[in-house]
Amino acid sequence: MASEKIIKAKEEEVKKLAEKMKDASLVLLVDYRGINVASDTVLRKDVRAIGAEYTVIKNNITRRALKECGIDTLDEALEGPTAVIIAKEEYLPALKAIYKFAKANDYYTIKGGVLEGKVTTVEELTTLAQLPSREELIAKLAGCLLANVSKLAATLDAVRVKKESEE
Repeated sequence: MASEKIIKAKEEEVKKLAEKMKDASLVLLVDYRGINVASDTVLRKDVRAIGAEYTVIKNNITRRALKECGIDTLDEALEGPTAVIIAKEEYLPALKAIYKFAKANDYYTIKGGVLEGKVTTVEELTTLAQLPSREELIAKLAGCLLANVSKLAATLDAVRVKKESEE
């Protein structure tokens, strides 16, 4: 039987994790089986650089923290080795980084997650991760607008040339 001190420490760990999860825009559960130390170090550095947190926590503690947040549908995702990625502000950069890493490494898989308080399937997370970034969308919009303005300018110039040749 665990001592009172150990039980209190685990309860405190669950409480801290639940607080982080409540404030997070993204809680992502991944299977990190087969990842080597070098790859893990690079991934943790990349995730930290975009303002997210990557930790390996016992499944039981993660399960209890999720239940404290009112989420109990991710129990099947908490089988086997599980890493938890928590993004407080923007969820898309962290999701894209993990998706990119998982795509490059067959053994590394996304198990599920919570996106802005709602449980999200792997398919939904994958679809979101594949969306273009905000900068890419702005660049595409600017390109479309510029193309239309260029066409308008060319048409107006053609009208001007035609009028000048008629005179």
